[in-house]
Amino acid sequence: MDSGGGSGTWTAKQNKAFEKALAVYDRDTSERWQNVAKAVGGKTAEEVKWHYEKLEEDVKRIEAGQLPLYHYRG
Repeated sequence: MDSGGGSGTWTAKQNKAFEKALAVYDRDTSERWQNVAKAVGGKTAEEVKWHYEKLEEDVKRIEAGQLPLYHYRG
């Protein structure tokens, strides 16, 4: 995930911290992306904002039926 706003890949630990930080710092939080970046570690405010925007795009595409859902073997 690097085209335009990321510094390489995100670890599972960073993604989990990202999810938790989004729950703490909502849209109305002052300096939201700076706070999320601090919580994630190793990413800038711009990188976490870009990561969020890409996630939103993916969710919209899934909801519109443009991306297939993965079927995991169980």
